[in-house]
Amino acid sequence: MTVFLGIDGGGTGCRAVASDAAGHVLGRGSAGPANVNTDLAGTRANVLAAAEAALAGADPARVTAVLGLAGANIRSAAEALCRSLPFARTRVVTDAVTAARGALGGEDGIVAAMGTGSVFAVQRGGEMRQFGGRGFLLGDEGSGAVLGRALLARALRAEDGFAEMTPLLRSILAEFGGIEGVIRFATTARPAEFGALAPRLTGSDDAAATAIFGAAVAEVRSILDTLQGPAPLPVTFLGGLGPAYAAQLGSLWTIRPALGSGVEGALAMARALAPAMEA
Repeated sequence: MTVFLGIDGGGTGCRAVASDAAGHVLGRGSAGPANVNTDLAGTRANVLAAAEAALAGADPARVTAVLGLAGANIRSAAEALCRSLPFARTRVVTDAVTAARGALGGEDGIVAAMGTGSVFAVQRGGEMRQFGGRGFLLGDEGSGAVLGRALLARALRAEDGFAEMTPLLRSILAEFGGIEGVIRFATTARPAEFGALAPRLTGSDDAAATAIFGAAVAEVRSILDTLQGPAPLPVTFLGGLGPAYAAQLGSLWTIRPALGSGVEGALAMARALAPAMEA
């Protein structure tokens, strides 16, 4: 019996679900972060750990798997991971693709996935295209990692007298041990560690928080305006920061809840890979 495996992975963790050809769930699993571009070895280990829990002893040689992972837009990294996995058939795509498939099913719409990173996808007439998702150094607009980085940068500017010092910025400096402590943290911190600071910005009335988050909201609005094109599409916000952006932008477009999750989208894609006789 062929077993189908869907995995959805990003900066904070990965989730796996396995099913048979009829769609009956056989098992679920979870493990740590899975960004194939920034940590190939760690992603492989976490993918295999989540898969092992979901497959519950099933023979990997009979598994058809689709993995939606952060960083998979870097083809060389995705291909290297794909070659290293033990499954009979494996396809690695970005987590935006599996998130959009799960959220939209076959319907037209825009997905804004706002978590540790960010990525956008548009589906029209069955055709899907991804935008963004290029990492917090070069993109990931509005993401948790970018927000956290902006908070630390503003705290440093305030300490130098180049920006208004606020209670939030003062508390950040004290927590990290001043300028040198912030720099030491930022030198080695991973995106998820920056992203852990983002909740201090959403819903806060601190002047620095409202300025940083307000700028991020404006940037995400500009992106979604561009993606709308000539025919308006409903928008589905995903990720830990999705509700915060939906609350700010919900009056501009039809906001539609997700039909399913990213891991469900990956599993649906895995089942679609099967020959007609197995599906």
